[in-house]
Amino acid sequence: MKTFKLILTAIIAAPFFIHSAFAQVSAQKPNIIYIYADDMGYAELGCYGQQKIKTPNLDRMARQGMRFTQHYTSTPVCAPARCMLMTGKHGGHSYIRGNYELGGFPDSLEGGQMPLPENTFTIPKMLKQAGYTTGAVGKWGLGMTNTSGDPLKQGFDYFYGYLDQKQSHNFYPSHLWENDKWDPLDNPLINVHLQLDSTKATDKDFDYYIGKDYAGDRMTRKALGFIGKNKNKPFFLYLPYTMPHVSLQAPVDYVNLYKGQFKENPYYGQQGYAASKYPYSTYAAMITFLDAQVGIIMEEIKKLGLDNHTIIMFSSDNGTTFNGGVNHEFFNSTGGLRGLKMDVFEGGLREPFIARWPGKIKPGTTSNLISAQYDMLATFAALTQQKVEHTDGISLLPELLGKTREQQQHEYLYFEYPEKGGQLAIRMGDWKGVKLDVRQHKDKQWMLFDLKKDEFEKNDIASAHADIIAQFEAIVKKEHQHAHIKEWEFIDPKIDVRNIKL
Repeated sequence: MKTFKLILTAIIAAPFFIHSAFAQVSAQKPNIIYIYADDMGYAELGCYGQQKIKTPNLDRMARQGMRFTQHYTSTPVCAPARCMLMTGKHGGHSYIRGNYELGGFPDSLEGGQMPLPENTFTIPKMLKQAGYTTGAVGKWGLGMTNTSGDPLKQGFDYFYGYLDQKQSHNFYPSHLWENDKWDPLDNPLINVHLQLDSTKATDKDFDYYIGKDYAGDRMTRKALGFIGKNKNKPFFLYLPYTMPHVSLQAPVDYVNLYKGQFKENPYYGQQGYAASKYPYSTYAAMITFLDAQVGIIMEEIKKLGLDNHTIIMFSSDNGTTFNGGVNHEFFNSTGGLRGLKMDVFEGGLREPFIARWPGKIKPGTTSNLISAQYDMLATFAALTQQKVEHTDGISLLPELLGKTREQQQHEYLYFEYPEKGGQLAIRMGDWKGVKLDVRQHKDKQWMLFDLKKDEFEKNDIASAHADIIAQFEAIVKKEHQHAHIKEWEFIDPKIDVRNIKL
């Protein structure tokens, strides 16, 4: 009789437990992997029109997901772009607005960049509130271990990679950081900013810049370890790889894929960074290597049975660089867009953005939604059923899920960049305003472009649209908050540098 009662109880309770299990599974939050390239141009992937560099894995990711054509970084240079990505703020509100370097290049002078302050609300902190385990593998650039900007103090449970972005100029470093400790690599000390004499350089001289342990390989192994360790619970993995930022350094096997395909001459370091005997081949190799790492991550997710429960995203921090032996014209890196890294023209700001989530994001789709990387915090909040305030972004989740009627639109995107003379840009619908050299010329006129007719920003039509320019001026007044250091306050400085007499 007792056994019968137990069986009867189990039969009655079974639907409840089945429903509870189903509810638990359906409510389980997806894993999030955000992969971030470094100085990658808008057209440096095959799925964005690249003809000379092979990127089969990212092209496959685009075929299996959604490719955005009007997606922007938050600002056109490294550290502030990463700050704005992590905090959901644009350039007028962000705590970090430029590359503010501390320390020097040698290991003994490793000092990092201006750190994020305490109590900063970041993506990983938000996701931890939702029960996520958080990891970052790659380049941080927002503070060293002994500062408030330490990634372990900014919401990450695990970190591996470069803390100081100056150290990341060398892809064969003496060490990387694992949490708050050095992880030594089997490489000699290399001064990547040592220039060669073009009249005397030998193969051995070029070999000086090649080590044994490639940082990108270590990063991928650590990323796989993080995924494997956390496969049974929701995780967020931020993967800011350092390719294709100079120095021009890549594993020999990848360089050999391109050697002989291009007419190229050695680069001797005359524009900074490591010399390279095959600069075009090495640059292409760095992008193909990065593509291969994306493929490895995707295959691991599939092997672990997490494919349908993981959203993977890919973008870059800013446009193509202008030095270190990189030839953006040879590779058509911007696809004809005007400007490069450190410019607020399209070539410095517009970035590839690919998102893949099997069963949720429709394969082979293209989005023309105007969006920015400071939208990621709001997007991840919606993805994890959280409400956020004090962000400049909007959630892109409806667009990703094909619910375009529910998708909020930006009234405008605002860009404020204090370096290279002080620059402003606003994207409002098809209108794009650009204002340069603001620091020295407060009365500098706006340039205005109709991107629908003039994607390459060649025809300034500001004189015919005083009403639009007036709107831009009002937007600047609304969106600009004073920077906390004078080097970044170029819009409303308390001291007019033009009137200082030395």
